[in-house]
Amino acid sequence: MPPHPANFCIIIEMGLHHIDQAGLEPLPQAPATTAGLYVAFVVVFESLSTPRAESSAPGLSVKSRNGTVLESAIFLSEEEKSFFSKGCFSEEDARQLLGQMSGTDVCTVYSLDLVEEAEIEQPQEQEIPLPCLSLEPQETLQKVKNVLEQCKTCPGHPQEPASWGLHAASSNESLQDLEKPSFCLETEDDWADPETLSSLLLFLNAPEYKAGFRGLYDVALPWLSTVFCSFSNEEEVTGHLAQARGTAKKAGLLMALARLCFLLGRLCSRRLKLSQARVYFEEALGALEGRFGDLFLVVAVYANLASIYRKQKNREKCAQVVPRAMALLLGTPGHICSTEAEGELLQLALRWAVGCQSLQAEARACFLLARHHVHLKQPEEALPFLERLLLLHRDSGAPAASWTMDCSLLLADIYSRKCLPHLVLGCVKVASLRTRGSLASSLRSVDLVLRNAPQPHGLPTQTSHYLRQALASLTPGTGQAMHGPLYASLAQLYSHHGCHGLAITFMTQAVEASVTVGVPAIVDHLVVLAWLHVLHGQSPVALDILQSVQDAGVASEDQEGVIANMVAVALKRTGRTRQAAEGYYRALRVAQGLGQQRNQAVVLANFGALCLHVGASRLAQHYLLEAVRLFSRLPRGECGRDFTHVLLQLGHLCTRQGPAQQGKGYYEWALLVAMEMGHVESQLRAVQQLCHFYSAVMPSEAQCVIYHELQLSLACRVADKVLEGQLLETISQLYLSLGTERAYKSALEYTKRSLRIFIDLQKKEKEAHAWLQAGKIYYILRQSELVDLYIQVAQNVALYTGDPSLGLELFEAAGDIFFNGAWEREKAVSFYRDRALPLAVTTGNRKAELRLCNKLVALLATLEEPQEGLEFAHMALALSITLGDRLNERVAYHRLAALHHRLGHGELAEHFYLKALSLCNSPLEFDEETLYYVKVYLVLGDIIFYDLKDPFDAAGYYQLALAAAVDLGNKKAQLKIYTRLATIYHNFLLDREKSLFFYQKARTFATELNIRRVNLPPLPLCGRGGTAGRPWEHGRGPHPCRRSPAPSLLARWQQRAFQNRLRGWPKQRIRAADQPHLDPKPPSLRVGLGNWRGGRMIGNLPARPAGPAGSTVTVTEDTDPCPPGRACSHASR
Repeated sequence: MPPHPANFCIIIEMGLHHIDQAGLEPLPQAPATTAGLYVAFVVVFESLSTPRAESSAPGLSVKSRNGTVLESAIFLSEEEKSFFSKGCFSEEDARQLLGQMSGTDVCTVYSLDLVEEAEIEQPQEQEIPLPCLSLEPQETLQKVKNVLEQCKTCPGHPQEPASWGLHAASSNESLQDLEKPSFCLETEDDWADPETLSSLLLFLNAPEYKAGFRGLYDVALPWLSTVFCSFSNEEEVTGHLAQARGTAKKAGLLMALARLCFLLGRLCSRRLKLSQARVYFEEALGALEGRFGDLFLVVAVYANLASIYRKQKNREKCAQVVPRAMALLLGTPGHICSTEAEGELLQLALRWAVGCQSLQAEARACFLLARHHVHLKQPEEALPFLERLLLLHRDSGAPAASWTMDCSLLLADIYSRKCLPHLVLGCVKVASLRTRGSLASSLRSVDLVLRNAPQPHGLPTQTSHYLRQALASLTPGTGQAMHGPLYASLAQLYSHHGCHGLAITFMTQAVEASVTVGVPAIVDHLVVLAWLHVLHGQSPVALDILQSVQDAGVASEDQEGVIANMVAVALKRTGRTRQAAEGYYRALRVAQGLGQQRNQAVVLANFGALCLHVGASRLAQHYLLEAVRLFSRLPRGECGRDFTHVLLQLGHLCTRQGPAQQGKGYYEWALLVAMEMGHVESQLRAVQQLCHFYSAVMPSEAQCVIYHELQLSLACRVADKVLEGQLLETISQLYLSLGTERAYKSALEYTKRSLRIFIDLQKKEKEAHAWLQAGKIYYILRQSELVDLYIQVAQNVALYTGDPSLGLELFEAAGDIFFNGAWEREKAVSFYRDRALPLAVTTGNRKAELRLCNKLVALLATLEEPQEGLEFAHMALALSITLGDRLNERVAYHRLAALHHRLGHGELAEHFYLKALSLCNSPLEFDEETLYYVKVYLVLGDIIFYDLKDPFDAAGYYQLALAAAVDLGNKKAQLKIYTRLATIYHNFLLDREKSLFFYQKARTFATELNIRRVNLPPLPLCGRGGTAGRPWEHGRGPHPCRRSPAPSLLARWQQRAFQNRLRGWPKQRIRAADQPHLDPKPPSLRVGLGNWRGGRMIGNLPARPAGPAGSTVTVTEDTDPCPPGRACSHASR
């Protein structure tokens, strides 16, 4: 077995050393070969009792020839450095890549008019500055004319260059080729005659390594395939080689003997005859006699012999041979892998290097192991060694080297095979940051990004950086043939992402660089340039370019059709509708003549868009249907995304003009076509239309959830994180609106997913709202401990931004969670009063301040704290007057009245109710306003009757409430009021005639409402009037047939109230100085008794003496002056 790591050291000598079976004897410096000086690792064993002189502990050190320790160096020869880039990206791959990126169907297929499509976000990559990134239209037109002049001297077909020069620097690549040996074995030869074998033996007896020997040493033995053509089996080959071995031994051809013995050992090892193989390898080692002329043979013999000793568990021999084999493997640059067991030896060397803490030896072992596994077609096994090699190079402090970039790209290629796209993109980015890349490495990076980018049918924005790197790597005079494809690729990339200005610049440069490639290619580039101008909103420039091409007469027949269609599109966008229609007709004739069904469909769709543009929707629908009919006949994959766009356009037209169900069918058809083609962006567009359809046109919660989830999956496929976050928010709200516990849990899951995305995107505002939304859902699920936690995190995120408006919004929204909830409503007070309201005052946001005051008043009223609510009610009133908001002013008066009513302040409550009534609209517009009059006058009647003990005035308010109820047609309210009036006139005002009249009216409504008996008990003059027993509160709407008697009845009661006022009511007054919150008008005037249908009754209504403090009436929120369906800022969100 090998010795312990503490018992050996490895010294690197820049030269060759003699290693024989007896020991280690240095030889004189060998002459340098074409590959340069070899680096030999020499293993020196020391006993445990004799430590090294220069160190107190034995170990592993790396030294140069003069003895200097190399602390930061990773030994790779030029040939070994080419391993990272060899065979990964050829010129043919480069041609296909650039052809794929620069190719477009604009030159061969008619372009669909997509003017209504939304613009796509521009790429945000940091770009390498290039000259001439902006051209004036006149400059572009002049360049186009110059190119067309040169077209007359250009060949008709493109001339591809013989080579693009991608691997001109890789001169050592031929050394790696597996060459077959320059000899052949024939069965008819006399193998016992030395003269017959002279050519073979002389070839094998070469003292130094030749390229033809590589196939003999390689682990795959490629020369056997040619040998088996002459021999029946491997046994016969072995026998003839054994005869040749005997001949070489007799003739004293030691190098030939060594190579023949090595081949025989390899053949025996293949058949698992290990003992016989060991004998041959030992004989080959003896025949070498310490010669290092063929160092690859020495390494192969030692590696195979060590492998057999390890398999046979020969501890004594292993201790002698394994260290030498490891040293030769580590120290021989570009050695040939001759055995699969070589990996075990290298792993053993790696363990020893790690144990001795030698970064250089560890890096060397990692490189050899990676190369070994790649050579054996095991790239996944090479991953950890390549990763460790890059880390060791970084830690060694060595200067940047070009091979590190190629190593990162090789690592990315292996990750790509393992389907790890994010790691691939990371490796490519790291590679671009290490050193300035070459043309091959830049194109290789582009290829890796295209194969692993999340967008399966798009051009990822990352490729822009690498294409610009490729352009920058082209020196003047070299790679001129690549300028055109590179510029065209950049133009297509920027056009795909909506950056049409930059795309025009690059396409112009591509046109200039492609002058010599042929007339058809130049015309194609010019057509693409014109289309880019159309997309950029420069249709006149596009028309000039296309007109120049037509005048030059260089376009073919199919190109003429493309140009005619594009001219029509440009004419439509410039407002020349008639000329556009004529252009579409010419393009249609050309397409029909050439039998191009797809182009015919596109022209008909463009006709439909033109008809829509001028308002002829019926004609547009006809042409769109014809286009759909032609598209549906095309084979799969030929119609592209144009078919999907036409179906969506037709669906939108049907949705607007009807029938809507037919529009839904076209949307679904578009989705199916996009799914069949595998075009994700078209699927996404179709699903967005279906989401809008089921949310706005024909609302359906279930279908809306289904299509939003489908849209979410598509957004994940295109890696649009912004859209994904928005969809997660929307789906969470949809589930939240369903109102079931299962839906709440689903909403919570989607909210947390959106939260993760917003954290990754560093969108603090959306992150804060997501935290708060999660807290709201936990509140609904009654998990109070998590509610406080999530709300606190949301507030911390809002405060981190330093935006007081966001903090105000978050504090108010946190209070709304409890305000709109059913439990722990008192927590909303602290959010509104202590946090949100001070921020609103600080920022001067008066609308928010008013909204918060209204919420505090409503909340404190429900929490039975009316005294504290008075302060905020007066603030709300002052803010409403300041802002000129009559609706909120009316709300403030109403709530002040309700609070005073709760506190037992009957006169103040009456005053503020009348002020609220005075602010109502006149004439009334909605039935809800009439219902408000009914409720308020009933409350006023209750206040006067129960609290102020004045049945006469109470009867007046009840009569006004009755007039409103009659106008509204609310029978239940009329029944209640008639009953109340009958009781008052019977028991208190002692008017039996009126009492009998109201009682009969009450009995009539009771009969209609199927109420068996109406009791008229005497009403108490004290106590709190509750809401129980008020059937009118459940009335649902007006009775049109009951509205006509109202004006006459109201006029009668108003006249009666006027007569009562002339007779004189109680003369007691309320002084304004005694009530500081009253209206500053003279106390003799009381406003609000008769604001009705355009009339306003104002009279001197003296106040009554206040009743007992405890005799108050409970007023519910049913008397709120905001009618349903009307916007009001006091309403809680």
